[in-house]
Amino acid sequence: MKKALLMLLAAATVGAGVTPFQAEAATKKKAVSAKAQRVMVHIPARHRARVHAARRVVSLDDAKHLALQSSAALVLDQATGAVLFEKNPSAVLPIASITKLMTAMVVLDAKPSLTETLAIGEEDVDVLKGTRSRLKVGTQLEREEMLRLALMSSENRAASALSRHYPGGREAFVAAMNRKAQALGLVDTRFLDPTGLTAANVSSPRDLAKMVDAAHQYPLIREYSTTSEGEFSIAGRPQHFHNTNTLVKNPTWEIGLSKTGYINEAGKCLVMQAWLNNKPTIIVLLDSWGKMTRIGDANRIKRWVESASLARPSAG
Repeated sequence: MKKALLMLLAAATVGAGVTPFQAEAATKKKAVSAKAQRVMVHIPARHRARVHAARRVVSLDDAKHLALQSSAALVLDQATGAVLFEKNPSAVLPIASITKLMTAMVVLDAKPSLTETLAIGEEDVDVLKGTRSRLKVGTQLEREEMLRLALMSSENRAASALSRHYPGGREAFVAAMNRKAQALGLVDTRFLDPTGLTAANVSSPRDLAKMVDAAHQYPLIREYSTTSEGEFSIAGRPQHFHNTNTLVKNPTWEIGLSKTGYINEAGKCLVMQAWLNNKPTIIVLLDSWGKMTRIGDANRIKRWVESASLARPSAG
């Protein structure tokens, strides 16, 4: 800070106009403004005034008291990119079904017909982990329904079928997932399959915050990932499916995007975009153990953020 002040004073003394420090600060300010404007496009109109009105100040001392069970975590102000809390943010870990956010983006980027009927095949059966599914081989659903089930109920066979029906098949689909990751600047992220059943699908909290922000730009991903439940016709019979994140139907939460994940190697994982303290916030929780620990961590973050001091600019 002192160095910066000295640079500014020196510039004023010699009449140098704009210093490199000033230029860098201006560039950062423009980048934050552009980021905020891009996010605001996807913020419901009823909330936009809240974003402009609220200015959150979070004390780093307060963060020391935020004891999370997840081994890696990140809490980010989506509108400004400011990090509110981080715990092992660069740790590269298996992400399990968080993978399906990238799967959904790649599917939608191809602009396929959402009403085309896809079928579950033998190739979609999980032989790696042996997970079960109510989508029996031969089940036919529209692509839109497969996408909804993959995001809402984390249906592995639905995600697998979506990748098989991509131009060039599953191999081309996974290659597109990795290209998309590179395009988004996800330096710690690698994909080997579209479901997340393999521990080779890895990322870091910092990368996943970017991925959540990117996925949040897709209206269908926002809608499907936060749908609390739905009825689908499976083999001619109605079947009810629920969201794997119970918080989406909790009235105290306002969630704009959600995805859970779990395999033994990854532990319990959860990513969300939610409104906390009148601000759009991204939450990333990785490698949490215990049935409810990721939900407990999310609630701890919510209480912490909402109890943080608020400061509004004084007039004049």
